[in-house]
Amino acid sequence: MLWIKAFHIISVITWFAALFYLPRLFVYHAMSDDQVSIERFKVMECKLYRGIMMPSFVLATVLGAWMVIDNWAVYSTQYWLHAKLALVVPLIAYHFYCGYLLLVFKANNNTRSHIFYRWFNEFPVLILIAIVILVVVKPF
Repeated sequence: MLWIKAFHIISVITWFAALFYLPRLFVYHAMSDDQVSIERFKVMECKLYRGIMMPSFVLATVLGAWMVIDNWAVYSTQYWLHAKLALVVPLIAYHFYCGYLLLVFKANNNTRSHIFYRWFNEFPVLILIAIVILVVVKPF
């Protein structure tokens, strides 16, 4: 089970790296004026989402579910885990909303400013802080 936990942590770190970087690319993409830069950002965003973000999300989810299911007798009464899983739900929604924004940029239909994406980029940080505190401190 420790191997599963180790690979879960690795995949979560990779997923969060992508969750932090893709919206930052959206910031730069929204600021771009020239076609060369716009096309470059489209390629970078697509490769990041499909090549890193989606596989690490799938792996983190599968391995996390495996650990929870395998240890449900223990975890069913640990409410810190319930809170953590409740925080994972909006994070998954954020992940797929990033995928939607990828399509918006790909179709050249973005109407939001780089300032919106700068604020949008902060959401996973808040979730990460809360999840780490829950997992390490286990307050309830």
